[in-house]
Amino acid sequence: VHGLLLGINGVSPLKYFRKVWPVLTFAFTSRSSAASIPLNVEAQTRRLGVPESIASFAASFGATIGQNGCAGLYPAMLAVMVAPTVGINPLDPMWIATLVGIVTVSSAGVAGVGGGATFAALIVLPAMGLPVTLVALLISVEPLIDMGRTALNVSGSMTAGTLTSQWLKQT
Repeated sequence: VHGLLLGINGVSPLKYFRKVWPVLTFAFTSRSSAASIPLNVEAQTRRLGVPESIASFAASFGATIGQNGCAGLYPAMLAVMVAPTVGINPLDPMWIATLVGIVTVSSAGVAGVGGGATFAALIVLPAMGLPVTLVALLISVEPLIDMGRTALNVSGSMTAGTLTSQWLKQT
C-alpha cells in the first residue's frame, strides 16, 4: 500500500525503498519503532529530501500513534480470528464498527517497542468481550510476526513524511 501511495503521488517506489532499505532493515531486526526514530529522520532528511520539521514529526508521531501494523492490523486480525470461537460473527457490521473504534482509540496508548502489539491485543480483546487466553498461543511466534509489523510501522511513518513534504511542496 505504501508503494502504491508513493507511486500515485509521483514518487518512484523503487527509488524510495532503495533509499530507506537500511532503516527498514534496522526496524525489522530491532523490532522497535522508537529505536528507529534517529535513522528514520536521517533517511527522510538526507536521502529523501524531506525537511527536518516534517521528518521529525512524522517519525515520532509514527512511532507512537501511527502504528498501523502493531496497534491497528494485528489486534483487529486477532479479534476477527478469535470471535468465531466464542460464537460471535466477525462479519456483523456493528461488531466491525465497534472493533474499528476500539482499535483506533487503543492504538494511541501502545508503545513503539518490541512486543507492543501484544499489549494492544490485550487491550482490544477484552474490550470486545473476547478471551485473552488465546493470545498466549501466539506469543511463541510473536517475535517473528513483530519484525514485519515494525518494518511496516516505520515504512508508514517515512511514507507519511515523504508524502506530506510532496503535498506541501517542500522537497
